[in-house]
Amino acid sequence: METVLISPAKAFVIGIPAVIFSILIPIVGTAVFTYIIAKRLAPIVKAKPDPRCDRVKERVANMFKYAIGQYRQPRYQMAGVIHILIFAGFLILSFRSITLVIMGIADGFALPGFGGSMGKVYNLLKDCAATFVLGTCIVAMVRRGIFKPERYAVPPRYGKKDHTWEAIFVLLLISGLMIGDMFFEGSLAAAQLQEGMETEIFIPGTGTWFVVNILRAVPVEQLQTIHLSAYFTHDIIFFFFLCFLPLGKHFHVITSLPNVFFMKLNKGMVKPVRWGVEEEDVEALENFGVKKLEDFTWKHILDFYTCADCGRCSDQCPANAVGRPLSPRFISLKCRDYSFEAYPLRGEMAVSQPLIGNVLSEDEIWSCTTCGACEAECPLLIEYIDKIVDLRRGMVDEGTVPQSLQKPLRALEKRGNPYGKMERKRADWAKDAELKTPVKILKNKETADVLYFADSITSYDDRIQEIGKATARILQAAEIDFGILGPNEKDSGHEVRRFGEEMLFMELKNSNTEAIIKSRVKRIVTSDPHAFNALKNDYIGIAPVEHISQLIARNINAGKIQLKGVEDTEAVYTYHDPCYLGRHNDIYDIPRNVIDAIPDIKRVEMLKCRDRSFCCGGGGLMLFYEPIEEKRMGQMRVEMAKKAGATVIVTACPFCMVNIEDAIKTSGLEGKMEVIDLVELIDRHMIVG
Repeated sequence: METVLISPAKAFVIGIPAVIFSILIPIVGTAVFTYIIAKRLAPIVKAKPDPRCDRVKERVANMFKYAIGQYRQPRYQMAGVIHILIFAGFLILSFRSITLVIMGIADGFALPGFGGSMGKVYNLLKDCAATFVLGTCIVAMVRRGIFKPERYAVPPRYGKKDHTWEAIFVLLLISGLMIGDMFFEGSLAAAQLQEGMETEIFIPGTGTWFVVNILRAVPVEQLQTIHLSAYFTHDIIFFFFLCFLPLGKHFHVITSLPNVFFMKLNKGMVKPVRWGVEEEDVEALENFGVKKLEDFTWKHILDFYTCADCGRCSDQCPANAVGRPLSPRFISLKCRDYSFEAYPLRGEMAVSQPLIGNVLSEDEIWSCTTCGACEAECPLLIEYIDKIVDLRRGMVDEGTVPQSLQKPLRALEKRGNPYGKMERKRADWAKDAELKTPVKILKNKETADVLYFADSITSYDDRIQEIGKATARILQAAEIDFGILGPNEKDSGHEVRRFGEEMLFMELKNSNTEAIIKSRVKRIVTSDPHAFNALKNDYIGIAPVEHISQLIARNINAGKIQLKGVEDTEAVYTYHDPCYLGRHNDIYDIPRNVIDAIPDIKRVEMLKCRDRSFCCGGGGLMLFYEPIEEKRMGQMRVEMAKKAGATVIVTACPFCMVNIEDAIKTSGLEGKMEVIDLVELIDRHMIVG
């Protein structure tokens, strides 16, 4: 195409060939960027190992789904749409940015495949993309600066300013890139029109189209100045922007793709104390858990760099909602800021300080219920539970344990349960279960097809024993040959591990594993999602494990369990997703299908359900913890059920049962609302032959 303006590759600026600037700007920008990244990599290099190169196909698929496909962004609709538009525009315009940088050195350069007709189509697409990005940036600046969502706020206790200025500054830089390109191309087209030459096709309403029409009457000499000024403005902003990204929260623009690629693939499990160290060698380690920044794995430091400060994790965190001193967002931000301070761009690296007491607080870390709401919400797949568990391991190693948790821990060490009750009483609940035949206790040479793993709360809590009895009746009704370990069973150790007491967990796990293997069972079933998660994800070498809801659903479908019509036709039921059944193991539909199998039952959904379910507050040994909070999580959950119009809350977890039942009482709703476990509901409506 003919041109009337001198290109940046051939022009002169104050008597100096412009190509010199076109070469210097990228060289200086790339050198500075490389230096900054090298500094940022220092703590990652010094961090602990973390094997993340397995299952490559799955990782690539996840990267396309979550990082490139922006799968989780629309969960917050307006912010998500804004982000998707800017991100999509960036992908489209990245080819244009590369082309512009090289055009300043090689006149008329086009990327391979972007010449001819393909180039014309791409130019139309990139004009539309640039216009959408510019418009979206303006909307985002207004939203971020004026109509600021509450989740962006920084509570005074953190002593930090929010990042509004940084967000707006970056949006201005992006806008500058769009406007620079529009004026670069628009000034050329305006000059061509004045000379009667053929121009590129411009779609009416796009930014470049507007610029062409604004500049049509401007003299060619001035258009030449605008043309070069726009080019070098774009070039300088581009490389400044590149170097600015690793300095703050926008580092995620660079790190998000690798962070998602290296995401945790096995939900529900907790990382070992140290990757690469065999279980029998763990006790020989000098230090347990995370005490200083470098004790984190390299992936977890990459997580800190990747946090976009969107506040979604904290917005969904139940501990944060009830006023506990925990905000997952600030775990990432404080650790990232500390990393930047300890590993500065200039000067010597600082001597690493203990994180607890200097960067993070004890109460902050103990407040977590390990529910996983933060991880389920994060659009960049940042992990929190493993970090929190590792920090707890470090505190346990130092002997820093909350007073209220010391007694149940001692009981677990001595008796294998947090209540301190005698082992021989572990099977007493099964003696009064109104069964056709007594429950088999699998000891000595006794065996069965299925092991019912009751766990401690079902074995010893008077109210929760009813869940165990109902489970036993359902198993017998389905004609399943089952038994229990009785005195040979110990606590699954699920809460113990997430509390940070790794050595005690290994003792409990090894004891249970030995007893399970000796029982020679073919399958294991449990009515406790915490035990289910531990046996399924933390144990190795035992029989396949399933939750009782899965077994019930299968037997309903097979006709072995038949159900009569709902007892109370006026009752309205709602299902509360337990964290360790839903978010950690993706079992959402099966319990709902089981409930809906009861003829004429009325069921509604709470606003927070499925992977946004609101934790009852019972995870991570929290049944015994006395947190600082403004309101109980269970009470908030009961309020959600009431708002949904429910009169009966159905759950499938004994921990949820304890907390929700207590919340109904303390909320003054006794007699107006009740909570029932799924197995109790089915037991109540089961047709017994």
